[in-house]
Amino acid sequence: MSDVKHRHVTPVRLAAAAAATVLLAACTGAGGSTASSDGDAVNVLMVNNPQMTELQKLTAKHFTKETGIEVNFTVLPENDVRDKISQDFANQAGQYDVATISNYEVPIYAKNDWLHPLDEYVAKDTAFDQQDVLAPLTKSLTAADGKLYAEPFYGESSFLMYRKDVFAEKGLTMPDRPTWQQVADLAAKADRARPGMKGICLRGLPGWGEVMAPLTTVVNTMGGTWFTKDWKARLTAPEFKKATTFYVDLVRKHGEAGAAQAGYAECLNNLTQGKSAMWYDATAAAGSLEAANSPVKGKIGYVQAPVERTKSSGWLYTWAWGIQKASKKSDSAWKFISWASSKKYEELVGKEIGWANVPAGKRTSTYRNPAYVAEAKAFSEVTLAAIGSAQPENPGVQERPAPGIQFVGIPEFTDLGTKVSQEISAAIAGRQSVDEALRKSQILAEKVGKEYR
Repeated sequence: MSDVKHRHVTPVRLAAAAAATVLLAACTGAGGSTASSDGDAVNVLMVNNPQMTELQKLTAKHFTKETGIEVNFTVLPENDVRDKISQDFANQAGQYDVATISNYEVPIYAKNDWLHPLDEYVAKDTAFDQQDVLAPLTKSLTAADGKLYAEPFYGESSFLMYRKDVFAEKGLTMPDRPTWQQVADLAAKADRARPGMKGICLRGLPGWGEVMAPLTTVVNTMGGTWFTKDWKARLTAPEFKKATTFYVDLVRKHGEAGAAQAGYAECLNNLTQGKSAMWYDATAAAGSLEAANSPVKGKIGYVQAPVERTKSSGWLYTWAWGIQKASKKSDSAWKFISWASSKKYEELVGKEIGWANVPAGKRTSTYRNPAYVAEAKAFSEVTLAAIGSAQPENPGVQERPAPGIQFVGIPEFTDLGTKVSQEISAAIAGRQSVDEALRKSQILAEKVGKEYR
């Protein structure tokens, strides 16, 4: 997203959005910190996804041993870590040198001068091999000023995962490129295929990066959009309503128990433990499903994200490493990033943990590595194709005012998306109708759209 333009966003409004984010973050009380400024150490704040926790285990034994640089990790769930990162970076408090940020935050943080550009480090660190990083990810982590501000730890799109053995037992066939209606029909037939198994798992947990991520891809392919090109809110439009009703009905009829509180982690556990026959979510999940100790290793099939009116619908996302502009240890921070996002680290994970666990989706060389391809053959090609076909500038059937597939690339979306997600989750929980949820959400979106017009 090197050509990202936040139309009509003035520095004053960016500052106001940042202040609101800081206030929100300050109210979360999210987690304790292990951050330290002592000695030759860097403080890293990161999301608690499986690939990150494996990194945490390997760092002292390898990176610190090789460089002498200690790494103090603070690890939090996705919603909490987003709040804490935005708080620290907006204040330029410098408590954390490095944080896991995404292609959503990079253009916004860079415009606010919260990030340290990485081009100079990349130019000097030839072993890092920036050209090996998948072009869609490099582009998405490059801001409007043409500078690179983050390096991917792993990249992902989204796809549909399903139990091949269960489908075979029930005589069900999964198309290579299913429609959402086909998925709904299959979910109904796979429901209760085994004791305690539901037809599908879909995120319902509040959070702009939780339920709103998969739901927005459904909205896109069913013809909807958050905003028209001229910033008119469209959350009560027929297409947005159709997609939301479809999603809510599907998860309520054939989805997991407690869906309104189920996010990525819960759905991953459900599929792993045999509680779901299908799951639509991040391609990065495949590494955990195919890990050596996974109960469902070899039992999962992977196909492209379901569509309706678009050719593809998978999102583009990366958990990446960004250095806070206020960090006084940017050199050491880069050394950590260079190691954590390197081909060398992938080799390390492959040998010590398993090739399926490699934080992939970011380097061309990964998909040419015979050891990785052999272990990840079930999902590697599907993942690479999904990342390559993602269209953040043109994800739907109409022009958009800002880039983004599973989000709207504006500072206000953290607040807007979170509030709308709460309404959608309430509908999933049965506390209100979809119409009521979208009516409230439309009012929220109209306020944002009015500011941009």
